Amino acid sequence: MRLDKYLKVSRLIKRRTVANEACDNGRISVNGRVVKASYEVKPGDRLEINLGSRTLAVEVLQVADAVRKDDAAGMYREV
Repeated sequence: MRLDKYLKVSRLIKRRTVANEACDNGRISVNGRVVKASYEVKPGDRLEINLGSRTLAVEVLQVADAVRKDDAAGMYREV
């Protein structure tokens, strides 16, 4: 699954367009590398999201195309 779509489905970022812009501006890195929105997310990847003064580090546990709101937090684990 594309990185921008994963961020939206997992509800780490509210909208896919915002996730896409964050990737374009170099605010999201995967496994220590800044990547584009088209990066294919796999379980085990470590994402670092820099939004403003806040940095969020998570590990991808699962990738799913459609997830209910209640189950979205189960897609990742905060590190």
